[in-house]
Amino acid sequence: MSIRVFSVFLALILFSSLFLQVARCQSDPETDVVEGTGEAGDLGIVNDDVQDFGSDSFSPAPGIETVCVFPKNPSKVVAAGEESELLVGLKNDGDSSLNIIAIQASVHLPFDHRYLVQNLSVQAFNNATVPPSAQATFPYIFAVSKFMQPGSFDLVGIIVYEIDQNPFQSTFYNGTIEVTEPGGLLSVESVFLFCLGIALLALLGFWIRGQIQNLSKKTKRAPKAKVEVGTATTDASTDEWLEGTAYSQSLSNKSKKK
Repeated sequence: MSIRVFSVFLALILFSSLFLQVARCQSDPETDVVEGTGEAGDLGIVNDDVQDFGSDSFSPAPGIETVCVFPKNPSKVVAAGEESELLVGLKNDGDSSLNIIAIQASVHLPFDHRYLVQNLSVQAFNNATVPPSAQATFPYIFAVSKFMQPGSFDLVGIIVYEIDQNPFQSTFYNGTIEVTEPGGLLSVESVFLFCLGIALLALLGFWIRGQIQNLSKKTKRAPKAKVEVGTATTDASTDEWLEGTAYSQSLSNKSKKK
């Protein structure tokens, strides 16, 4: 029985691993991880008509502070292929007005930002000016590729602006986001893993029950043998042979006491 349960358990594990590998290969046919160089600037851009500022790197201007908020998604869980929104807050403590040019973000591997996963859309602004000692909030809508593998990634967002016709940029967010499959939590992979877990728990319970039954059978006590008590009979020839001995005298003494 134990061998059968172990064989079924091993077969389920092998089948589940094969299924997950096939599912991941089918769900991620076009997403490639490329090294973050200038040649990968056009990877994953949603709006190709807008200039990509990711190839140029500018220094931040003094007196400019930025902050980022996910208003509808505080847990920072992003569904692949679906739009997400964040708000970029900018405070101008400088002496000159600044003109907002664009907001852009990119997705990187969490352990090494040199490896670029996807450049997100560039959102340009026209006539967006922040005067000195003022602050403003700008929305940014983005969507990661629908073929992106679920998991944790780093999102890096920058805002590009001009002060006295000199370009600058500030990083408003550099943190982790959680990419999930489209359609919420009830995906094919999650349902399969849930059913597999239930099956493994059932097999484990069946195996434990069998072990308990075998143990109870081994420790079960055998029935006690009945002991019959009867009266002893003395053979006449034996009495004659023992007559006059100490044994016969002891027997006579016991009979007299009774």
